[in-house]
Amino acid sequence: MQLTIFARFRARAGQEDAVAAAIGEVVPRSRAEAGCVAIAAYRSTKDPRLFWIHSHWVDEADFDRHATMPHTVHFIATVRELIDHELDIDRSRPLA
Repeated sequence: MQLTIFARFRARAGQEDAVAAAIGEVVPRSRAEAGCVAIAAYRSTKDPRLFWIHSHWVDEADFDRHATMPHTVHFIATVRELIDHELDIDRSRPLA
């Protein structure tokens, strides 16, 4: 069953460009993975420090594999230092 991921990143003050750059690097690489159905990044129009990545994966196993990919591991290590909260990544499925 397809898995949807909602990931939220709120940059520390002054780190907005670094978060945007890190997201800009990881999204195309993730999109190229076999199990990635779709992935897109967003930035809030009201809070320029707030970003999201929204992705769809064939199944949970494909997302778990994605989490071990070198570009993903590097992204997580980088972004953890740039955000003002714990990682906020939610695995979801449609209600109906």
